[in-house]
Amino acid sequence: MARRRQDIEAFVRHLVGEVEAAEAAGMTAPQAIADYFNAKGVTTRKGRRWTGATVAKFLSSPGAKRYRSGGKAGRAVKPKGHPDKPSKALDKAQLRRISEITIGHYDRAAEDYRDGTRNHDVSQNYAAFLGEIEGPPPYAILDLGCGPGRDLRHFRSLGHHAVGLDGSKEFVAMARSYSGCKILHQDFLAMELPESHFDGVFANASLFHVPSQELPRILLELSTSLKAQGVLFCSNPRGNNEEGLSGNRYSCFFDLDAWRDYVTAAGFFEVRYYYRPAGLPRHRQPWLATVWRKA
Repeated sequence: MARRRQDIEAFVRHLVGEVEAAEAAGMTAPQAIADYFNAKGVTTRKGRRWTGATVAKFLSSPGAKRYRSGGKAGRAVKPKGHPDKPSKALDKAQLRRISEITIGHYDRAAEDYRDGTRNHDVSQNYAAFLGEIEGPPPYAILDLGCGPGRDLRHFRSLGHHAVGLDGSKEFVAMARSYSGCKILHQDFLAMELPESHFDGVFANASLFHVPSQELPRILLELSTSLKAQGVLFCSNPRGNNEEGLSGNRYSCFFDLDAWRDYVTAAGFFEVRYYYRPAGLPRHRQPWLATVWRKA
């Protein structure tokens, strides 16, 4: 009996690792994760292929939740008005450890993430971002959390002056090689950016890793780095304002109202928002995309 329990726990831990690899590659919907499992030959304990329903059932199981959160439940963020800090503020050592864990995750998953996201269609995000930048091109663009360099390469192909920033040394090397752009190897929590330099900041699937207590400071730093009327684009996985360590990444999953509170408090005004992927019912649109202009 004890051996069977150990086998089940080992299987659950293995599956959680596979789920996190899929998520690192940009696959967050249960059906997308099921397709990822099936393509890799990962089966259920009974040797069956996965479906979206069986993945969703696994993700909601107590064992999966325990191993995904490291045994610690995420905490809620109070979203109204000026967003409050979590009830228990993180000290410098905890923030440093959070960065190390999250960046380490991407260092380990860098190749899988690159291969899994290289062909993602993010043309809707490109258009929403570039279409709001004022003045004639080429534009000075900061790709915040540039990853392996897919978006940098696109911006450079259009003639823009794009600079990437990422905390993962593996991503920095990939992005330099793939895009040919300048890459800043910096932690989001310890950035050094030029003032009034960029026409736009493209934060695609990156800012949700910043702990909520640090978001006001980080957003102000991004505002300072933008020229007057500069544009900030953000795309984050949405949720019900939970935050905390989920497996090997620190994540915040905000709803629209909470995210608005943070960004407007940093001096931006909202241009537009939409949910992704386009053309699907809302419950199958896990991404919230927002476009902002520096006031």
